[in-house]
Amino acid sequence: MAEDVSEEDKQHLVETVDDLRLSNAALQAETEMFERFIRRQEAKDESAHSDSQGGIFQDIGMCQGRKARLAQEKHRLTTEQKCDVAEREYDTVREELKHLKESSERQLHSHQATLEEAEIRLIEVKKASYEFDRDVAKVIREKKGGMMDAEKVVRYVEDRMKAKDALVEKLRLKNGALRVQKRKLELQLKQKEEVGEARHHVDFQQLKIKNTQYLQQIDILNQDLLRLKLLAGSTQQILHSHKNKLQQLINESKLLSNEIASRDDVVAKMEEETRQAEHECAEAEAVNAQLRRQLESFSVPPLLDYIKAKSIHGELEQTMRSWQRKVVIAEMALRNHTKMLEKLQFQASGAENLTQ
Repeated sequence: MAEDVSEEDKQHLVETVDDLRLSNAALQAETEMFERFIRRQEAKDESAHSDSQGGIFQDIGMCQGRKARLAQEKHRLTTEQKCDVAEREYDTVREELKHLKESSERQLHSHQATLEEAEIRLIEVKKASYEFDRDVAKVIREKKGGMMDAEKVVRYVEDRMKAKDALVEKLRLKNGALRVQKRKLELQLKQKEEVGEARHHVDFQQLKIKNTQYLQQIDILNQDLLRLKLLAGSTQQILHSHKNKLQQLINESKLLSNEIASRDDVVAKMEEETRQAEHECAEAEAVNAQLRRQLESFSVPPLLDYIKAKSIHGELEQTMRSWQRKVVIAEMALRNHTKMLEKLQFQASGAENLTQ
């Protein structure tokens, strides 16, 4: 338990130190702000100093030795006085930054104008040098004349001077027109400021009314926008569900397309088989028709002829069977005679071998 308490105390001390650091930093910033304010006020004249201090330092009786008396009297500024000093310091710093920004912008514009003027002047000098070299120097180098060359140089310089004079006159007229336009604009601005000062309060009230109306319209539009956002969200959900259904239907359509293609193949095969069967059927019908025609043209012979042919057929079969038996017997005899011949030939060949 003691260890827990000590850890809590350590944590509390760390937090206290952090708070004190933040407080010291704030006090240091506040002190620096007051010192800058006092130095700025002391740098002014005594009359301007007394007029500008107003209700802050007059209330607390501060003058040239305000720091010492503050330390002696242990007088502390109120929160309102601190806020007043901070506001004045903020306004002063803001004005200084504004003036510094304006001065920097003026200097920047001045430098940019100087650079642009220098670039234009450089271009003009290069152009003049090129024209002089083209119109005068090149001719002088080629002809190497005397009086004629000097006259050309003088004529060229006079032409350039006339061109410059014409440009100066043109710029002078343009400058005069711009001055007249500037005076007109200043007069219009002055008239607008006078009218604005005369109608400032009324215009301000009208602007307040218009501002209220615009705020009401903005609230209505915001409500409409919120409603449209909700509607867009629900529409998006419906669209998402329809997209899912569409994807399912597309998948089913692909499956059905594949099945239709396979069935089309089966139908094509069946049609081919049907055509082949029809062809075979046509051939069979042709044969059948031929057989029917033969059957129609068939005539039954007389009975006696049939009996006679039947008896002849029986006799021929008996004769054939007897000849078949004779052939079998002859074949058996042939085989026996062949064996006996082979045996005799073998014996004869053996006897010849013995005699030799």
